[in-house]
Amino acid sequence: MADAEIQSRFAPPNKQLEPDVVAELQSMMRLHDLPAEDLYYKWDSYCIKLDLDAQDVSLRNVRGLKQSIQDELDKSSHRQQAQQVRTERKVNATPKAGGADVFGMLDGLVPSTPATGASKLSRGPGSASAARRRIDTPKGGAPGSSPAGGMRDQLNAMHNVPISSFSDRTNPGEVIEILNDQLPAAEAPMAPYAEPRIKLAASSDQKKMAYRPLAMKLSEASEILDDRIDDFLALVQEHHQLEDSAFGNAAAQSTTEIVAVGRIASDSLEGKLNAASLVLETSRRTGMGFRVPLRTEKIRAWSCFPGQIVALRGSNATGNEFVVNEVLEIPLLPNAASSAATLEGVKEKLRGGPDAMDSDAEPAPLSIIFASGPYTADDNLDYEPLHALCSQAADSYADALVLTGPFLDVDHPLIATGDFDLPDEANHDPDTATMATVFRYLVAPAFTRLASANPHLTVVLVPSVRDLLAKHVSWPQDTIPRKELGLPKSVRIVTNPMTLSVNEVVLGVSSQDVLYELRAEELAPPKNSVSAAAAGGDLMSRLVKYLVEQRHYFPLWPAADRARLPKTGTEEGVATGAVLDVSYLKLGEMVNVRPDVMLVPSALPPFARVVESVLAVNPGYLSKRKGAGTYARMTLYPPKTDGEHGDRMLSHKVFHRARVEIVRI
Repeated sequence: MADAEIQSRFAPPNKQLEPDVVAELQSMMRLHDLPAEDLYYKWDSYCIKLDLDAQDVSLRNVRGLKQSIQDELDKSSHRQQAQQVRTERKVNATPKAGGADVFGMLDGLVPSTPATGASKLSRGPGSASAARRRIDTPKGGAPGSSPAGGMRDQLNAMHNVPISSFSDRTNPGEVIEILNDQLPAAEAPMAPYAEPRIKLAASSDQKKMAYRPLAMKLSEASEILDDRIDDFLALVQEHHQLEDSAFGNAAAQSTTEIVAVGRIASDSLEGKLNAASLVLETSRRTGMGFRVPLRTEKIRAWSCFPGQIVALRGSNATGNEFVVNEVLEIPLLPNAASSAATLEGVKEKLRGGPDAMDSDAEPAPLSIIFASGPYTADDNLDYEPLHALCSQAADSYADALVLTGPFLDVDHPLIATGDFDLPDEANHDPDTATMATVFRYLVAPAFTRLASANPHLTVVLVPSVRDLLAKHVSWPQDTIPRKELGLPKSVRIVTNPMTLSVNEVVLGVSSQDVLYELRAEELAPPKNSVSAAAAGGDLMSRLVKYLVEQRHYFPLWPAADRARLPKTGTEEGVATGAVLDVSYLKLGEMVNVRPDVMLVPSALPPFARVVESVLAVNPGYLSKRKGAGTYARMTLYPPKTDGEHGDRMLSHKVFHRARVEIVRI
């Protein structure tokens, strides 16, 4: 039985594992008391971390996994021993006799304080416990009535707009926007490919995301904010070839023109950034952390936002304000590139196996689908849009499906109140059911059916800070434990944000709606003015350019006030917000190169844009609060080597060979 389960989980399609490999896997299962499913999850994470092919289950790779598991156990043991030593060194306070307080003032009032004598609480009909039981019983209904007070009726009455049924949606499948429409859309193959055509590799260090949330220290947060300014100063100095003497303190009075690098901020704690409240915040090393007002009348066209790191040339003759003469360009990260030999290997992989097609023919393009949660409307938890999307991915034999959270949305009114039931086939104990149980019966079945219909599809799930399943409640965010979720092995859960290599393509993903917050907080010229045209009239392109220039998936600081975010269907109506952990914001930076494709889901209208050689895609929400939403479908043609061979590095130029469609679900 164990052999069969190991073969079914680890063996490549139509192949059997070597006996030595099976024996090594069985040894690990016995040694660490692991079921085959958990061992496979560890193998999957190990392959992503080391950029290995999960189908290459060789003896060498399996022994590497064994050593990795042992190293993790050793580290855990050392941490526990160190914690035990620290605990033993603590000096405990001397306990009082009997454990009671000095004057007996807390008797019976605190759960840990035993009541004595006549001060014991009565358990009769008029006691506090009886009163508590009466309060806990819902009024005007049976004991099992919902505390939501008719949530569905409230939703239907909200704004006097009825919630439409998903089956009654208008124009399903309509393409509302196309990027690179000169490229033909991918056609579904006659049958699934014999092998997966996509190889995933993690470019981000996922281990660093497992930090302890809710433990932020003010000193650490201030150092992170300071270090970011100092890092950009070094980049600007190298890019513009400036001497050390060219830089100075913007807050110090001087008639000499200097270059000041700092963070855009507002001198007011309330309200939106404007020209009157615009200040430059310096680091402690360059300006002792002082803030100085900015005068930008000499700048013809400039847009900025709180948290943006800028390099300004100007002077502070009065000591009261810094007059800006020029805004220096911030250097961009290099474009992603691969060797000609690597790109040729990618083209071979796109053939889908040695017997898939004629080796001289051009491989079929990849088909990748992007979507973002929520995945169901406010009045139900049927997840009809998600099931429809998975059916589309199965029918078209898509190669990859990339989904960003939330999946179980904390801002969903039914989940927030608990006013919902699991399906009839869910055999669960109400006393032990958790949100993992809810996910297993409401969300996971869509992926299970998809994996059966399209076995070589790669599914990537990116969590959100709004996901109830996420124990990591801040951004940057660790993965969601998948052990009890009932997901097939083709589904992989990554961190938020995440930089992935999809074959040769560098894909950057973050489920944070940074675009909406940037739009709400930025200071930009009026929409139809001459200055707006000079600054870049296209709002979406300008917002994406902020991310590319700042090399970060959430460069805004501080985050927007939650009251200014889109309203939710919960009783309070206030969104969860960004939930930033400032001490670890460095984990939100882009890794080494600009992404070829950047997935930026947002409540703003969906779009696909090319900004600074980065293909940015906002698929929109798959389900709106009261109706169906949209998703994005990308057709990616094979890379061209132009006759180059060997180790010569070639830019990926994904924006030239990708067709992106925004489609109504």
